[in-house]
Amino acid sequence: MTDTLSKPAIARETRIAMYELQYRLRVFEKRAYDLFLQNLVKGTSHLALGQEAIAAGFATAMRRDDWTFCTYRGHDHTIARGVSMAGCMAELLGRANGVLAGKGGSMHLGEADKYAMGSYAIIGAQMCIALGAGWTSQYKKSQQVSVCFFGDGTTNIGAFHEALNLAAVWKLPVVFVCENNMYMEYTAIDSVTSVKRPAADRASAYGLEPIVVDGNDADACYLVAQTAYERARRGDGPSLIEALTYRHGGHSRADPAQYRPDAEVQAWLKRDPLPMYRARLLAEGIAEKTLTDIEAAAMAEIDRATEEAKNGPLPSLDEIEKDTWADGTSTWRN
Repeated sequence: MTDTLSKPAIARETRIAMYELQYRLRVFEKRAYDLFLQNLVKGTSHLALGQEAIAAGFATAMRRDDWTFCTYRGHDHTIARGVSMAGCMAELLGRANGVLAGKGGSMHLGEADKYAMGSYAIIGAQMCIALGAGWTSQYKKSQQVSVCFFGDGTTNIGAFHEALNLAAVWKLPVVFVCENNMYMEYTAIDSVTSVKRPAADRASAYGLEPIVVDGNDADACYLVAQTAYERARRGDGPSLIEALTYRHGGHSRADPAQYRPDAEVQAWLKRDPLPMYRARLLAEGIAEKTLTDIEAAAMAEIDRATEEAKNGPLPSLDEIEKDTWADGTSTWRN
């Protein structure tokens, strides 16, 4: 079982970049929350405040052409692959200048040119699609890795077991990452699961190593990701990683999360990944001005993105029939 490493050997520039990414993700989600309260975000939104270290660590370790598949709580993973804040924010606001022309909204972000292959509202749907991407990589010998993020609740869905089994049988280059934030919507995962670690404790059933990582530590996530990606590129098959984390808010913006014990919430807030990582960088000699400059730049970026999104036009009715199947028969195969 793999746990957090106390002094990871990661380049200084990489660690500064991971702090910058975590901070950018945090300000994006905070601004999305503010705009939701102003009734500007269309539909609901599922925020990953508190889970930024996972997106930052795993994305930073990726090769540019590796694929990312994630859940409806996918703002972080999408932006971490280089998709613009402005395009993502405009999509949340349902504007034509959004990454999907305003048709996807908060739960369906993605940009294929950045290898951000979508966020999925159906629990577990992305797992078998990520499996297919991994198969194409194996078939074409491209050494691309398919990285699939999912929540702890997905581990009780059939697609989880189907995808893991076939990935292991075919030794596909897929890295499955369970973001275990302890709650599947409003229900504690340990109240409906027979094992303590819903992902890691099931790994051995598919001949995989049980890997657990501190999901609030970007360094630990980066290192475990590197190892898993290298394994996949060597042709040694998939990995299943359980990243332990905690969302600061409820399941969605409509959820006050009163079902969570206050002591538990406060304990996890003390392990907020951003201040912990900032303090670590300062302790290791990185100048505070370096970090404050990063923070100021991120705030300027989110302000620009917000204005660009708010000023974007509403989608034209012509967009309704774009990017849809006109013919649902087998003729598309030809």
